[in-house]
Amino acid sequence: MTPDRFTVSTARRRLHAITCLAAGALLASTMLVSAPASAANHWFPDISDTSVPKAECGPGSKPEPGLQGDVSAEDRQSGRSKQGYNCNLTKLGNVTGAGGGIVSASFEHCSYTGSLFPGNNFLPQPGVQVIDASNPRKPKVVGSLTDAAMRGGTWETLKVNKKRKLLAATGVPLVWGAGFFAVYDISDCTRPKLLNARGGGIAYPIPFTSHEGGWSPDGRTYWASGIAPGHLSAIDVADPRNPRVIWQGLHSFLGHGFGITPDGNRMYLSNMAGVTVLDISAVQRRAPYPQVPHVAAYLWPDGQLNQHSIPITYRGTPHIITADEGGSGGVKIFDVARVNKPRYAAQLKLEINLPEHLDTQFRSSMGGSLFGSNPHYCAVDRPNDPTALACAWESSGIRVFDIRDFSAIKEIAYYNPPAQKGATAMTRPNSPHVLGSIIGAPGIEILSLGMSLANGKAKLNEMIGPRMGMVVGGDMATDWCFSPPEFHGNKILTTCADGGFYALELSNRVYTPPPDQYSFLG
Repeated sequence: MTPDRFTVSTARRRLHAITCLAAGALLASTMLVSAPASAANHWFPDISDTSVPKAECGPGSKPEPGLQGDVSAEDRQSGRSKQGYNCNLTKLGNVTGAGGGIVSASFEHCSYTGSLFPGNNFLPQPGVQVIDASNPRKPKVVGSLTDAAMRGGTWETLKVNKKRKLLAATGVPLVWGAGFFAVYDISDCTRPKLLNARGGGIAYPIPFTSHEGGWSPDGRTYWASGIAPGHLSAIDVADPRNPRVIWQGLHSFLGHGFGITPDGNRMYLSNMAGVTVLDISAVQRRAPYPQVPHVAAYLWPDGQLNQHSIPITYRGTPHIITADEGGSGGVKIFDVARVNKPRYAAQLKLEINLPEHLDTQFRSSMGGSLFGSNPHYCAVDRPNDPTALACAWESSGIRVFDIRDFSAIKEIAYYNPPAQKGATAMTRPNSPHVLGSIIGAPGIEILSLGMSLANGKAKLNEMIGPRMGMVVGGDMATDWCFSPPEFHGNKILTTCADGGFYALELSNRVYTPPPDQYSFLG
């Protein structure tokens, strides 16, 4: 049936209003930056309505029965989701523990479980758990890191610098933290050694704020970004025994994760719905009075909270891969050879992320709390001409893509772990999913859903399902996978909120590790 003129015009007005609101918020997210005259905001209005081809599942798979990436309301209600789903990616071993925190890290055969305050402090071994996965079929906890930063909650700050074999994190008790910073030597990955006993913590705080953090490629600088009001700090870790803040600034309205180019001179910093590009070369070269100019911003409407970016080269040209945590923007790839004249190279969405299926995503995600089915952290199998991209896709689990040809990207494997439906704050005190389950509705999807409704893509009646009453209070009918899935040969090490640490194996039918594999998350 064809909509009448009134319906169409009304929808258009609503879409225009929503788009204007989104654009205003996006522009506000960069207005605090002191930018040179050549800097510009680049608006990319295209909302992809095409998903990547589904993986062709081999023997031993338990594939998703419906839309790509969807765990239906019926599967959540019936208990089917407790069996999990997998395709060409199988579990070797698992350490559930008390839950997996938000972002964990791995190095060599070890994994470090991100801590969530205050629950991690009630464990027999409080703080960040150290997991030895040298036998991936029997991984085990071999210790814990108990510095104030590690016990204070590491949120999205727990990161490894492979070059210098350092692990660092800041203390983030709830969304935002300040002052606590810890650096560990992980030369022996099972026995990290605290280096800055006098460089952070209750007795010796450092003046910075954080929500997210990460290393410069050379490991001399740890950058701490702390959501609103866009506060960014550079911590000199050239001497990891004595870290010190060497630059701070307000870059935008809101800041999140980031990726830094191999030379350490440019940062692609996630903002509210896009990326702010900063010139950090003065900090990198240790100028006496460093300035950090705003170079450009890339903005789009279908991802309301960008998470982080991965600088790579593709066929000799610089690109970034960037993931949207909220709003069903999926993963976007930009050619940034001319940083102030970027262009789209590719977009990756699962079927559940398409505008026409956002009503189904809402229907399925009700009762699962704030997050639905979006990428959070990703990793490539090497920074130069990567062959594969692996992403933690919230309630859609771990997704792996063949990205050798940006014009023909396809999904090759996935592992969506079994739901921990009986999990509680007593059994999973380190799970953000458990603690967030006081909220039932997937609130982070609302703006994109509203845009799809206004544009006639989504339908109100398709949002109604058996879990619609779970607006306040939810359950663990799916897991939340947030941590970067890191490549180790044909194995992937990762952590999910409820199920904890997983050692997974990719089928050699779909993936052959390149000889120079170097897992990289930006």
